[in-house]
Amino acid sequence: MLIGIFTSCESNTVFSETRAMDGFWGAEEVVEFKLPELDSIKKYNLFLNIRNTNEYKFNNLFLIVSMNFPHGKTVTDTLEYRMANPDGSWMGQGIGDVKENKLFYKEHVSFFEDGIYTITIAQAMRNNGEVEGVTKLEGITDVGFSVEEASKQ
Repeated sequence: MLIGIFTSCESNTVFSETRAMDGFWGAEEVVEFKLPELDSIKKYNLFLNIRNTNEYKFNNLFLIVSMNFPHGKTVTDTLEYRMANPDGSWMGQGIGDVKENKLFYKEHVSFFEDGIYTITIAQAMRNNGEVEGVTKLEGITDVGFSVEEASKQ
């Protein structure tokens, strides 16, 4: 399932897509987003959008995110995000057992190269004391990516 939202008059969001996960996020499953061509003069903030349920067993989330530039360069980051407060309550927005987390990826980014940028996101979760990654990460229902025009300051 693919959900897309493009520019609206009241929002600074210029790109937003979400992919529904099929009950779990597999260790080898890479989620990919192709960005539309963006204005090279403007600056943008980039976000990862993660929805989780009470089935999620961790208080954090490790992700490997790559930005593939149109002319072959790739920048890869290993990122950790807190998903729960110290008392165990979920961070994020939402009523009921589904919480939406809008996580900063990069801010004030310019897209200087002409062409399509591709973002890939993979989960990199491990259980404490284990070398092997979590093969079926349960409780993540959706993975999304959004781009917002940075406010001028």
